[in-house]
Amino acid sequence: MFQTFEVTSSPQAGPARLAKLRNLMAERDVDGFIVPRADRFQGEYVAPADDRLAWLTGFTGSAGFACVLKDIAGVFIDGRYRVQVRDQVADVFTPVHWPETQLHDWVRAQEGVKRLAYDPWLHTVGQVEALEKGLAGSGVTLVPTDNLIDVIWDDRPAPPHAPFTAYPDDLAGERSTDKRARLADALRDAGHRAAFIASPDSIAWLLNIRGTDIPRNPVPHAMAILHDDARVEVFCQPEQAADLSLDDGVVVLPEGAVLAALTDLDHPLRLDPDRTPYAIAQSLQDDHWVKGQDPCVLPKARKTNAEISGARDAHLRDGAAMVRFLAWLSAQAPKGGLTEIDVVTALEGFRRDTNALRDISFETICGAGPHGAIVHYRVSEDTNRPVSMGELLLVDSGGQYMDGTTDITRTLAVGQVGTLEKTCYTRVLQGMIAISRARFPKGVRGSDLDALARYPLWLAGQDYDHGTGHGVGAYLSVHEGPQGLSRRSMTPLESGMILSNEPGYYREGAFGIRIENLIVVQEAAAIEGGDDRAMLDFETLTFVPLDRHLIEVTLLSSDEHAWIDRYHSDTLQKIGPRVEGSALDWLTAACAPL
Repeated sequence: MFQTFEVTSSPQAGPARLAKLRNLMAERDVDGFIVPRADRFQGEYVAPADDRLAWLTGFTGSAGFACVLKDIAGVFIDGRYRVQVRDQVADVFTPVHWPETQLHDWVRAQEGVKRLAYDPWLHTVGQVEALEKGLAGSGVTLVPTDNLIDVIWDDRPAPPHAPFTAYPDDLAGERSTDKRARLADALRDAGHRAAFIASPDSIAWLLNIRGTDIPRNPVPHAMAILHDDARVEVFCQPEQAADLSLDDGVVVLPEGAVLAALTDLDHPLRLDPDRTPYAIAQSLQDDHWVKGQDPCVLPKARKTNAEISGARDAHLRDGAAMVRFLAWLSAQAPKGGLTEIDVVTALEGFRRDTNALRDISFETICGAGPHGAIVHYRVSEDTNRPVSMGELLLVDSGGQYMDGTTDITRTLAVGQVGTLEKTCYTRVLQGMIAISRARFPKGVRGSDLDALARYPLWLAGQDYDHGTGHGVGAYLSVHEGPQGLSRRSMTPLESGMILSNEPGYYREGAFGIRIENLIVVQEAAAIEGGDDRAMLDFETLTFVPLDRHLIEVTLLSSDEHAWIDRYHSDTLQKIGPRVEGSALDWLTAACAPL
């Protein structure tokens, strides 16, 4: 069944809600209020009860924020959402290009702003410190307050409270007790007695548990304190953890007890400034906390052998579902009558037919024709578009399986398309191949590799406004840091990190192209004649055919040509035994040599 998880909002609702917020601001004697996308756990995806930005503005993107002043209300969005935001927000909101325009610079440019309010639970330590620094000397004072949106949101959904579940040790590859002991050792080595963990995916990984508090992301709404003796205090709704068999090293406390527990500590607490709500630091004396990374972040990113093996299995299962879907689509699309919602519904059905799908890993992006140019487009009943002959269809989707999280994008030709579409598709494909074939020394960061994917487009004066790749969890969040492939990815890549490889090209009002496989960093085999330098490369996890009808073979180098043929040969060998009948016939034809 086609469904989305969104709060009730529309451009028509925006003016009335904005007026209510401004009336409350006047009552509270503040000149502005910041409305972030994030919840108190600082995740990219939020529960309906926490989707305040969408409720106020109508904007449903996964990143951005609003700053409402007396006479202007800015909606700050990055390059992925500049088409989408114009369709979703009323003209009482002003789109602001971010991060090109920083919030502090924008506020400084406005008249009459003296008291700027914010909810300290919804902004990280680092964000508040950066904003304070940026506003220094401007005469603008930051005012922490309760959440003003919550005051005026009369029909706000109830917060989630689903039970947490255990995650099998054999799939995790390491027991929770061993993880906690290992991280406690690292805390002591760093001279820290305890660390605060605000990220649900970190807690899920550390305790080998999962939850359903966030749609599409199997994480629990919880925070925790990890001590240097490996003890953990977990703060959540206790009934959610009632069915877990936790050992004596884990204590479950009510979520409302977190501030009291922090103030009872007799030693400084490590806080990750990029993940910890400012309200936590605000509750502590300055000498009772120190900055440091969430201790789970890098160990979680370095997948165990069991997690990588599970990811391989999940991708083969998911690849077979994708092949059945693509075979179905190739037969149905020429008949006419298909819409974007039909495609989304069918694809989820093929994944559910595996009898292993726990959920899709995010709302499927299915953009026909010009909708493909909206990078994170989500079809609704209002925007549902026919899948028409002579157009491109972009489908970005994924599944959550117990043994892994998948994320794949394929751009498809529906009938015959033009030379421009084929040329652009081939350049995007060349960039994806360049990342797939990359070999690099240890210590190289995602920012160092990002240009490889863009170079074929750059030669043609083209580019795209999103990162080339993001980290992916192991039956966890489909977007996982700190690893990534983008200009902002400063974390060195390490063996075991799973990433997406997804360059693209978007022509507003015409078409969008993105091709995405998941890859895992591995130790590279030695090369004869090399200098014994430790090197890394990528193993491809995703095996689903590329659309041969869109490949302009004359643009390919011999190495690129060989890579595609080898990829298709591997795909047929791995996926062929998992499908039959018309799906196998389609796969065999799709994987033939160029």
